Amino acid sequence: MSTLALAVRDSSTMLRRNLLHARRYPSLTLNLLLTPVMLLLLFVYIFGDVMSAGMGGADRSAYIAYLVPGVLLMTIGSTTIGTAVSVSMDMTEGIIARFRTMAIHRGSVLIGHVIGSVLQSVASVVLVGAVGVAIGFRSTDATALEWLAAFGLLVLFALALTWIAVGMGLASPNAEAASNNAMPLILLPLLSSAFVPVDGMPGWFQPIAEYQPFTPAIETLRGLLLGTGIGHNGWLALAWCLGLAVLGYFWSKASFDRDPK
Repeated sequence: MSTLALAVRDSSTMLRRNLLHARRYPSLTLNLLLTPVMLLLLFVYIFGDVMSAGMGGADRSAYIAYLVPGVLLMTIGSTTIGTAVSVSMDMTEGIIARFRTMAIHRGSVLIGHVIGSVLQSVASVVLVGAVGVAIGFRSTDATALEWLAAFGLLVLFALALTWIAVGMGLASPNAEAASNNAMPLILLPLLSSAFVPVDGMPGWFQPIAEYQPFTPAIETLRGLLLGTGIGHNGWLALAWCLGLAVLGYFWSKASFDRDPK
């Protein structure tokens, strides 16, 4: 069997393993999914009228249209925390040591985690998006091409954050530390344009909110879903996604290839 065929076969096996784990132990995914759903409902039904008035909207429907794209990307960050925890558990519970002694492709373990996490992220985004539609979000002005570009952005962003989460999981001594180390993936959206425009933030804080990975990705997704312009945010979002994916990949590979102590 060629090296490529071996890698595909073993990666498929590891992917099935991770999907089975997610199906048998859904509590971690559901708990992480609950955070963006609760924030979505909180900001719509508790703060929606006030936030909409502050942004010049006539009612909360304008704020729903603004809010949902940011919450969708926040959902990806929340879901990938589970990836960091799963990777750390694999490293500390001995299964990776067992895999190292077997005739399997070395990178298949990480590839299985990454593909499984991306699939879970997409499924989580669909569920949160369904909640958004149920409470009034509409994307009537977006074309089919913009919908396709929005889906591609979500997948690429999920891939980038997943590789970062895998690196965090490999660098953590236990699952609790992995969960804590990955918290920036859910905190950064709170410091972005997900809930309020950057222009409405204090002047000293605006550069922090603007020059971070989530803000250009949120603005790009918002423009695509609402059929408005995205300006330079599209290129910034693409650059962030590719940069984080490459950084996470090499970080994860170096950590995984390091001989255990």
